[in-house]
Amino acid sequence: MIELAGIHRRYDMNGQSVHALAGVDLTIEAGSYVTLTGPSGSGKSSLLNILGCLDRPDQGQYLIDGRDVAHLDDEDTSDIRNRRIGFVFQSFHLLPRLTVLENVLLPLRFNRSPPADAREHALHLLERVGLAERHDHRPNELSGGQMQRAAIARALLMRPTVLLADEPTGNLDSKSASDVLALIDEVHADGQTVVMVTHDNDIAVRAPREVRLRDGRIEHDHVR
Repeated sequence: MIELAGIHRRYDMNGQSVHALAGVDLTIEAGSYVTLTGPSGSGKSSLLNILGCLDRPDQGQYLIDGRDVAHLDDEDTSDIRNRRIGFVFQSFHLLPRLTVLENVLLPLRFNRSPPADAREHALHLLERVGLAERHDHRPNELSGGQMQRAAIARALLMRPTVLLADEPTGNLDSKSASDVLALIDEVHADGQTVVMVTHDNDIAVRAPREVRLRDGRIEHDHVR
């Protein structure tokens, strides 16, 4: 479903060129659950940003279902990002003035042809993540774990091809983190493709596959 071939990404920092990704080849099958691990500066976030169409490689191919999305124009890239990719961030990114339901429905604002059942689907997702009775609350009325569950519901609204999670438990206490990880496990068990960045080995081993990066390259690709 996802194929990366010869992906390179360089950044200019303080007048120096930093090679964040140095020829990454990676295939992720539909329905997979993959964790991206490695030390700070290994290229995890750079790789996730390219997978999420938040950044473009300097060289190489990125195929989603056979379509090369690495070099699309901004409008087509935005469309792919909104329709095919769901994001879960460490800091939730919920808008404070909107209700939980309005936050979950946010992706509709960037979609040229929103699904007719979007509101019904959003309410179903909130029920699934245990927030049905909180749909009219504001984010500041939720716990950290509840905010992250709302963010997961939002990420799933457009029925994405792949769910990308960037350290999704980094701002949570251990109980809330466990609940969020259990929810991600359930989402994957239902057939959703999941790619998650983590620095925590205890989290990494939850996934059937771990891809470890170092110095912009894949150091090992382990299937349990």
